[in-house]
Amino acid sequence: MSGAESARDEAVARSAEVMRDLMARAVLFQDAVARSGGLNGTDLQTVGLLMSEGPATPGELAERVGLTSGGAITAVVDRLERAGYVTRSRDERDRRRVIITARADVVLERVGPVYGRVGARWAEYLRTLTVEQIELANEVMATAAKINREEIEHLRRERSPRR
Repeated sequence: MSGAESARDEAVARSAEVMRDLMARAVLFQDAVARSGGLNGTDLQTVGLLMSEGPATPGELAERVGLTSGGAITAVVDRLERAGYVTRSRDERDRRRVIITARADVVLERVGPVYGRVGARWAEYLRTLTVEQIELANEVMATAAKINREEIEHLRRERSPRR
């Protein structure tokens, strides 16, 4: 094996280590943020999806989060509503439908400062990089997110009962 191949193999192995550490730290960070806001990790991710993707019916929200039983999403929404993070309302066009909406003001008040602090630290680091380095990092992270999304869908398909 040439020196270049060996260096590449070492860099790829290091990349796998870094990705494992990043993913573990991201999960632990989200759990710590959730606890700081009086939630659990699933509840924080659920309200985060409502913030980023907009209001949803309980069924749509269950699909986004990957919960398979109707009771599970009801319990999540009940906890979030009791904690003041979401509201339930009737759909204006179909009064039988319930719409769950995140209360952005509450989310920003309770967990926003943590994300703001991390965002400021991240921005400070990014100022030390060139545009090309930032673009490469963006590509790597976007690809990692895409692969994760695809793997989540694959795992959900494997888990769901065959029709």
